[in-house]
Amino acid sequence: MRKQLISRIPLKNILVIRSFFLLLLSCIAVKTNLCFPSISASYGLGMLSLEGRLTFDEVQHAARDFGNRYQFLPLAVLHPASVSDIAVTVKHIFQKGASSQLTVAARGHGHSLQGQSQAHRGFVVNMESLKNPKIKIYSAGKFPFVDVSGGELWINILRESLKYGLAPKSWTDYLHLTVGGTLSNAGISGQAFRHGPQISNVHQLEVVTGKGEIVKCSPDQNEDLFYSVLGGLGQFGIITQARISLEPAPDMVKWIRVLYSDFKAFTRDQEYLISSEKTFDYVEGFVIINRTDLMNHWRSSFSPQDPVQASHFTSSGKTLFCLEVAKYYDHGDTDEVAKEVEMLLSQLSYISSTLFFSEIPYIEFLDRVHVSEIKLRSKGLWEVPHPWLNLLIPKSTITKFAEEVFSTILTDSSKGPILIYPVNKSKWDNRTSVVIPEEDVFYLVAVLSSALPSSTGNDELDHILQQNRRILDFCKAANLGVKQYLPHYSRQEEWKVHFGPRWEGFVRRKSAYDPLAMLAPGQRIFQKALPFS
Repeated sequence: MRKQLISRIPLKNILVIRSFFLLLLSCIAVKTNLCFPSISASYGLGMLSLEGRLTFDEVQHAARDFGNRYQFLPLAVLHPASVSDIAVTVKHIFQKGASSQLTVAARGHGHSLQGQSQAHRGFVVNMESLKNPKIKIYSAGKFPFVDVSGGELWINILRESLKYGLAPKSWTDYLHLTVGGTLSNAGISGQAFRHGPQISNVHQLEVVTGKGEIVKCSPDQNEDLFYSVLGGLGQFGIITQARISLEPAPDMVKWIRVLYSDFKAFTRDQEYLISSEKTFDYVEGFVIINRTDLMNHWRSSFSPQDPVQASHFTSSGKTLFCLEVAKYYDHGDTDEVAKEVEMLLSQLSYISSTLFFSEIPYIEFLDRVHVSEIKLRSKGLWEVPHPWLNLLIPKSTITKFAEEVFSTILTDSSKGPILIYPVNKSKWDNRTSVVIPEEDVFYLVAVLSSALPSSTGNDELDHILQQNRRILDFCKAANLGVKQYLPHYSRQEEWKVHFGPRWEGFVRRKSAYDPLAMLAPGQRIFQKALPFS
């Protein structure tokens, strides 16, 4: 019967029906360009003159980030070949007005934690496609610097500047991040006590505002935009170029770890080191909770100062605090640096049997986290949810914080490292958009947890999120004066509390440089077409 019915249908009609279903299936799968002309036409995208390209398929990568918790599919991804591509696209969307609901997010290496680089049904700009300007080192003169693209990775800047015997002054612990990404937050690591965050070491920026304007800015030119964008969470413009300060680079690093069982002694020594004129070049620390066989874990890359004493030390069941410091030096200064390190260590109150050290090239020290990344990737443990919590805590309340959080809320450290180290507020510029505690010294505490999807225990995502919430609730109830670094809030009321008296200035800047609230929608601070205040 079925064959008889088919035989009665003209061949021409069969071909038409077949073609229709093929077209329908291709649109559903979103795997061909057959559906794209309608999207392009409805938004006028065909009118854009681009050196790069817009893609509407295979946008899934732009809906993921390192946090691995949020996935918002964009309408399209822009792969810019020039700054003009970004400006043309942003201006086109701006001219569509508030009714289009289109938004724009700049995405570097995708290392955001809460979907901040995503744009639901909007446009994501793949900043790593922006290769101009090429890294250009200016080594002559007293103050060397480098001009780089906002989509350039810090590791590439390090490799290129080392060819001239130079390097940027301030870093993050992980170098496979883009310039625009870290400068939109702050960029902080163990050098920040001396040089400030990365945003304190920028001479000039080129920015595409939310109006599609390309603007050069610096402390002397378009000053307000310059300081708005630095630490501005992507709200005021897309950083397309940066001029970054350089300094002479050392050859080698003396890398040292020592342990404390007394938190007050640990913080007292950290604060002493960041306030001294002659001190280490890098000062960090981390918390070790209920960790066994700690020394054997370190021995792959560190040597004990006294192997016999170290062999008698046991860490099981204790909460310990590790001071991690580094001294930079050149090959010809080995003896002098050794004496300086010995003098500095003699001033500290660490457990004498726990002095471990290593000597490695400068680039290996700075890129040390990448080694861990390779190991985790090989075990399938890198692309898992990362519900990180980063806090800036005033010096006056850090002990109260530690007593509750490290003794009661966090009962083990197997989920990832817990960093803790102080920085000097004097090295931060209060004209930028970053919100920090009011005290002269404050601590970064970073609970860098990784959640295992198959786990039902302490490594499970909901358990970690509940711990994070308990920490935040305690900080609020105890009135510790804590501010989030890499902040994330779901409601504007919470953002107002975060910015405090600086909220009105933040809103003013938003109104001036991104009046339609198109940029960085993943931060969830403003919504397009809604009033700012």
